[in-house]
Amino acid sequence: MTRGTTAPNRLRRVDRWIAATQAAGPLRAARAPLAVDLGYGASPVTTVEFYTRLRVVAPGLEVVGIEIEPDRVAAGQAVVAGGAYEGLSFRRGGFELPVERPPVLVRAFNVLRQYEEPAAWRAWDDLRARLAPGGVLVEGTCDEIGRRAVWATLPAGSEEPATITFAAHLATLERPSDLAERLPKTLIHRNVPGERVHALLADFDRCWAAAAPHSAFGPRARWIEAVALLSRTRPVITRPPYGGRARWRLGEVTFPWSAVAPAGPSSPRR
Repeated sequence: MTRGTTAPNRLRRVDRWIAATQAAGPLRAARAPLAVDLGYGASPVTTVEFYTRLRVVAPGLEVVGIEIEPDRVAAGQAVVAGGAYEGLSFRRGGFELPVERPPVLVRAFNVLRQYEEPAAWRAWDDLRARLAPGGVLVEGTCDEIGRRAVWATLPAGSEEPATITFAAHLATLERPSDLAERLPKTLIHRNVPGERVHALLADFDRCWAAAAPHSAFGPRARWIEAVALLSRTRPVITRPPYGGRARWRLGEVTFPWSAVAPAGPSSPRR
């Protein structure tokens, strides 16, 4: 069981990203699509928000919030008592995902921080194996009020993640590498010289420094310029499905997983 710390709008950044990038794929790939919010915490508020935001782009979506602590499940069930949210339910469980059919989407945020790196990799594998064909796992972490977040996407049937996304409230961000504290558990101990994620964040910081004159137009302008500068040395981030300026304006940038994949011959799953 996690601490369960949560707050309204804590996961707005990842929800916004999922609604924008997954609506034409996993959320409409099945006749009766199912999404799971795994480990929603002491309050069901972020699951209700998840349901509300995704229903805008996928009206027929069913959402199940899953928690291992009975009192947390009861709190969720009280919210939906009387049919207030059609298609939203809560149940007790964990990584086994106690649902009747494979989900097309699993959002798991702030649930793997307490695990060792090999266990986090195994959890990724286990959850991905439970997805419906064409489905996706979105796993990551954020700070207590959702101002900084990093998440990875893991498609069903693939052996490695597809992307990693960095997102921040730009007015409070001193430098891009500050987001390192929110890296997924599979990467957080890899932010050292010789690892790709460390090199990427170092390059990002250099571009951020070079973009300092754009601060006169606000932190958003500086972020956009820094990402644009970075894209000249790492042009893959400008190609679909990794987004462009429309996403950068929101304080986001998405990279292919290959830009941060752990280096070295040893398997992190062992």
